[in-house]
Amino acid sequence: MKNKRFSQEIAVFHGRFAPEKGLLAGYSALINAYNLKVPLPDRLSLISAKHRRYDSDEWSVFTPRYKPRDDLYDHLTFALKYEGIELGVLKALFEKVKSTEIKEIIIKDPTGKYSRKIWFLYEWLLGKKVAFPDIKNAEYVELIDPYLQYPGPSQNSGRHRIRNNLPGVRNFCPIIRKTDKLENFLSLKLSLKTDSLLEKIPKDILMRAASFLILKDSKASYTIEGETPPQTRIQRWGKAIGEAGKYPISKNELLRLQQIVIENNRFIKMGWRNAGGFVGERDRVTLNPIPDHISAKPDDLDLLMEGLITMNNKLRKSNYDPVLAAALIAFGFVFIHPFEDGNGRIHRYFIHHILAKMGFTQKGMIFPVSSVILEKIDEYREVLEAFSFPRLDLIEWKPTPEKNIEVLNHTIDLYRYFDATKQAEFLYSCIQQTIDVTIPEEINYLRNYDKMKVFLEEQFQMPDNMISLLMSFLYQGEGKLSKRAKTKEFKPLTKKEVKIIEDEYDNIFNP
Repeated sequence: MKNKRFSQEIAVFHGRFAPEKGLLAGYSALINAYNLKVPLPDRLSLISAKHRRYDSDEWSVFTPRYKPRDDLYDHLTFALKYEGIELGVLKALFEKVKSTEIKEIIIKDPTGKYSRKIWFLYEWLLGKKVAFPDIKNAEYVELIDPYLQYPGPSQNSGRHRIRNNLPGVRNFCPIIRKTDKLENFLSLKLSLKTDSLLEKIPKDILMRAASFLILKDSKASYTIEGETPPQTRIQRWGKAIGEAGKYPISKNELLRLQQIVIENNRFIKMGWRNAGGFVGERDRVTLNPIPDHISAKPDDLDLLMEGLITMNNKLRKSNYDPVLAAALIAFGFVFIHPFEDGNGRIHRYFIHHILAKMGFTQKGMIFPVSSVILEKIDEYREVLEAFSFPRLDLIEWKPTPEKNIEVLNHTIDLYRYFDATKQAEFLYSCIQQTIDVTIPEEINYLRNYDKMKVFLEEQFQMPDNMISLLMSFLYQGEGKLSKRAKTKEFKPLTKKEVKIIEDEYDNIFNP
């Protein structure tokens, strides 16, 4: 510990440009001093020679008065105080630090809140004890600082006098940082806004809207995966989405969902993978993988999925924000990628399930999140890549004879400890768009559809099936009937009648 150099001056760190030259502090200093092979935290800290405190996209710049002493304890304290808890970095660090060094930190300040946090995290992450007796007299302190990150339900650790408010468990515990963007979303109280919106809608229109939105979401979920399945498969998956929240999440439930998604399993092994996995392309000549994302090792799947399911149950019973919970669980699932196929659709199912189970959405009303994700597909890819790309360089792998991937090093911590802030911000933006735009548009369309239906029945005595077909043509033609419609399906209509219908459509849908 005494031979380490922490406060090194840099202008570039691991390929990340600093906003100015300065000294590493907190996690960046620890990563540098111990040569930790971990994804960089989204935000790092720097001590400037100038007396100006500010934040950039990837850095927090502190004035000289914040400079930690050049030792493990001070940089760990700085990290916990100003940067929050980065479990992946801490786990890698503690694997290199002797328990006697942690004991020295405790002896130095046995009742200090940061020494106790360090002690607790060391034992919690490594699953082994430091040779030091339990603390008897000290005020309990929260492990996660709620000003920096969103805490989960709390459980006391009497040994350390710490309230463990990590949102997850040892085998799976992503965390979300508190940001202005997320705080703004939370202040909107979107769940109450939805309830207020839906209360004003007639029940028959609401039921029709719900049915349409479920099918819309199901179709979009397949489109995101680049698939165009028959209508029967879309309807099957839509029915599963409509039941989101009905059954508790378990391994068997996930296997049931995979069976619904994968209708023909002749070429796919169902259940947890027993081989490597990746998302990406293949070399045209050798067919070897060119991965954009490497899935968790098959040997790690039982632990990771047990942890994910346990965390889901833990948050479900708490007052943790449902959208944040959905981001942690749903994105955690797709990053682990436990199945050979079907991961993406089940990942998006998780969003519906958690929002329904935690009471964010009304029973029977499904948010068409997948259709909004499809509209934001480039942004969606960016938040997936924000997790995957930093991990690619940390995963050692080789191609297998089957042109798959075999991971050679220890990687489980890459999937169980990560910062899910970008994913949470993205999901909240999708939820807001769904509530503010998608659902009102569908309700408005159905109301206008009914007005147009009455007009067509009274003026042209059209049957329902013809009205439905005519409305489809008008919708696709933005209020105009196509040449094909006028010469085939609706050939009996005169030019004057077509003009009357198009004008009425315009009056109703574009007042």
